[in-house]
Amino acid sequence: MRSTNYFARSIAAVLLTAGLAALGGCGADNANTPTTATFLFTSDPHYGIKKAAFDGYSSAKQVNGLMVSNMNKISTVTYPCDDNGLQSCKQVGSVDYLIQTGDIANRMEANSGGYAQIQSAAVSWSQFESDYIKGLTLKNASGGATTLLAVPGNHDVTNAIGFYKAMTPATDGTVMLKLYNMFMNPTTALTGYTPADYDTKRINYSRDIAGVHFVFLTLWPDSTARAWIDNDLKNVSSTTPVILFTHDQPDIETKHLKNPNPPYTVNATDKFENMVTDQSLDTDTNGKYTINAPSTTRQRELVAWLKTHKNIVAYFHGNDHINGTYTYTGPDNDISLQVVRVDSPMKGSVSAADPSKLTYKVVYIDSVAKKMTVRDYQWYANKWDPSATITVSLAPRAK
Repeated sequence: MRSTNYFARSIAAVLLTAGLAALGGCGADNANTPTTATFLFTSDPHYGIKKAAFDGYSSAKQVNGLMVSNMNKISTVTYPCDDNGLQSCKQVGSVDYLIQTGDIANRMEANSGGYAQIQSAAVSWSQFESDYIKGLTLKNASGGATTLLAVPGNHDVTNAIGFYKAMTPATDGTVMLKLYNMFMNPTTALTGYTPADYDTKRINYSRDIAGVHFVFLTLWPDSTARAWIDNDLKNVSSTTPVILFTHDQPDIETKHLKNPNPPYTVNATDKFENMVTDQSLDTDTNGKYTINAPSTTRQRELVAWLKTHKNIVAYFHGNDHINGTYTYTGPDNDISLQVVRVDSPMKGSVSAADPSKLTYKVVYIDSVAKKMTVRDYQWYANKWDPSATITVSLAPRAK
């Protein structure tokens, strides 16, 4: 019979190994951590609406389903040879993640865009689940299923908390509920999501992927989200690259801020949508707090915070339905942050009129080389847009 000391030593060894793993400590597991990853980036599927038909495709269910079917084939496509990006001339290969930054549902308004009634968030979620969760057949580098990572958009939030125009039902928190249970890992799964839940049950989470810290946020990095990120980054090295994924662009739409006018509600007079913690603090040309005012003050707060985290090297968003990359310099031109935005399959500013421009992003990161290449794949035309390729440094920002 083995001695008690043997079992004590064995238990201690198990606990030590578990502790090192939890801390991300050194050892064989750390040596096997991947340093590269590939992910697809898309946004704004807007289930529940239709667009101008092309080849018989019109509804969001049809168009998004067609896009996911194309994504399922991207592994066999060869990267361009003439864009100077990472992996040029090589096959895309495995895809580790599909990242979706919201507006899964469209707002459930009556008489909107020619529709008698936009379908409920519950119906929209079931269609999204069919396409993006059950319909995705891509494999990651280990041969397992590609992982979906997602955050809500302003339409998803509106459906959950209410809007100043009539919706049927008046609220439907299904998308927020499903995303919360998927990504927040509650001890007990939520069974409902009411307007009162929004203040305490935001969908903010992070993942460590190939030496890069990915941070996912509800709508925009407001003061509540920034405090959460500060805490999240306490155990992340200041030299580890951090990438933010959220729905709104850095220069947040003023209407998404909290109403600064008494009684501070979502109402048809003021038209603020109360989606973030912070009130609008700027006035319009008439000196009034309106949705036509800029979001300058709140952006300055964001910029001041970004300056304390120089390792936040990129910001991915949807919302404005435009493909491209740009440098966010803030209201005072005193910061330099690489921003990536992506087309909407349903509301694209260009692709809505020209389906050949329908695009999702294919992103390759290499944390050893400290580089990230972002490419546009025009999926309906089945071709790359090499002129849109950009390779970004993952080293901490200079400003």
